[in-house]
Amino acid sequence: MNLSLARIFSIAPMMDWTDRHCRYLHRQLTKRALLFTEMVTSAAVVHGDRQHLLGFNAEEHPVAVQLGGSDPEQLAEAARICAGFGYDEINLNVGCPSDRVQSGRFGACLMAEPELVAECVVAMRRATEVPVTVKCRIGIDDQDTEESLDRFARGVVEAGADALYVHARKAWLQGLSPKQNRDVPPLDYPRVHRLAADLAPFRVYINGGIEKIEQALSHLNATSGVMMGRGAYHNPMQLAQVDAAFFGDTTPAPSLEEILAAMTDYAGRELSKGTRLNAITRHMIGLANQRPGARRFRQILTVEACRPGAGIAVIADALEALHRAEAAAQERLSA
Repeated sequence: MNLSLARIFSIAPMMDWTDRHCRYLHRQLTKRALLFTEMVTSAAVVHGDRQHLLGFNAEEHPVAVQLGGSDPEQLAEAARICAGFGYDEINLNVGCPSDRVQSGRFGACLMAEPELVAECVVAMRRATEVPVTVKCRIGIDDQDTEESLDRFARGVVEAGADALYVHARKAWLQGLSPKQNRDVPPLDYPRVHRLAADLAPFRVYINGGIEKIEQALSHLNATSGVMMGRGAYHNPMQLAQVDAAFFGDTTPAPSLEEILAAMTDYAGRELSKGTRLNAITRHMIGLANQRPGARRFRQILTVEACRPGAGIAVIADALEALHRAEAAAQERLSA
């Protein structure tokens, strides 16, 4: 597997969203992109239910696990455990701005402690042969994003990290909620572009506010690749363009019908293990966006999938409702 190639386009780690069911869906849409888990803390990995936290479907490869933590020894142990599960990359979160994360002394607040981040990377690198990467912001609070980001990035490079993913916004740790931190601080793509140029040939990947495939492509001349977050989650069908646009794959893009057939098979297997249907379909509601009947499609996958005993027929019902709406729209146009 060429991990550097897969990183040209990756789907960001997103709490409460990029679980194993979400990643399975995204893998049906793109066979080439690098997928990420939700962030999991090093303490949870070391002391918690590892299968529940780290288990994934082999079809998800290439897939990276994101760890949160600030204790080098504990992160090293967590990295060894993650490597044992077969992850292709281990990523250290230095970008999450939530209060809970700050109280645990990890996430974006670690940008104020570049030496500690470097120690963590060194420890993780020593613990495993799996590539270790870092995801960060361009700065926090009143930091000078020129000097502080350069210093932080140099420490990451010297520590032996394989790559750096940079969310092109500051994180304001005081006064803004995590939701506001995704929108309020202004994006500064040129700052990430300059960093990528300064660190070349070290690989720097850009993240933040990238909603469309065309927008993502525009960053390839200035960075090693692009990480898309909410745009990929809320409008997942655009991921069907990724393999052709970023990897030159000439395989025909999957249709919505093909995606739903694959997810129906997957849901059937998961339901037999005790998984609730809505745990899977909640990630699928954006698949029909911009099509006639999309609202009814979302409603069925949201409401009907939550009913006790809901089975895979719900997915077929959603598709049938979409087809009916599209046929009716076509009739109106032809009248």
